[in-house]
Parts: sequence; structure tokens; C-alpha cells
Amino acid sequence: MRICVVSSCGGHLTEVRSLGSAYSTYAHFYVINDRIELPRDMQGKTYFIVHSERDWKFILNLFEAFFILWQERPDVILSTGAGPVVPFALVGRALFGCRIVYVETVTRIQWRTLIKFFPKARFGGPLL
Repeated sequence: MRICVVSSCGGHLTEVRSLGSAYSTYAHFYVINDRIELPRDMQGKTYFIVHSERDWKFILNLFEAFFILWQERPDVILSTGAGPVVPFALVGRALFGCRIVYVETVTRIQWRTLIKFFPKARFGGPLL
């Protein structure tokens, strides 16, 4: 299994990296939306994309998502909900059949009631 970990470069990156024990044994790579100094374990396997704040750059992110996903061919896209995951989820699911794993963090409300809008989703409860 190959995993694409998509995040913004702030708190979401810290949160998704805290899940590393769940994906570190699988082939994985990162996509983040700003240039930052990378920890050693992310060096050489991180793509930087244009930072979009719900503006025209979203279209550019769709193209970036296509080329990265086409090159890497992940089975799963993992995120804690940062903005950059939207184009990756759209392109990944529609064109490459990727599974999307969204982990709601403890810093956000868990919207159990949304399960009725996503019939194939599974609510797993809190991760400890």
C-alpha cells in the first residue's frame, strides 16, 4: 500500500505526523502547501504545492494534484482536513480510485451527524 499524506504546513502537519505509527510502515510521501524546513524523515519524499486560500490557485492545485498522483500512484490519501486535501481528494478519487482517509483531530468538533450524508463513510470514534 502507498499512502499520500496531505497537509498544510502548520498545526495540521503536526497532527498528521502524530499518526505516523499508523502509516510509517507503508510506503508514503507528503504533500504540503508551503516551503518549510523539513524534519529529516520527510526530506526527499515531500512535494510542495502552491498555497491556495479558496481562490483561483485552487485550479493550479488541481493540476498539481493530478501530476503528483499520476507520478506516485497512491492507494490512499490521508489528511487531518487541511485545505490542500480538497483537490487531492477530488482528483485522487475521481481519476485514480484512491481511498480517502480523513481523521478529525481532537482540536475540532466530531460531526457524527454528518455520517448520513456520506453513506459509505465509517465513524470510528476518537483515536487515543
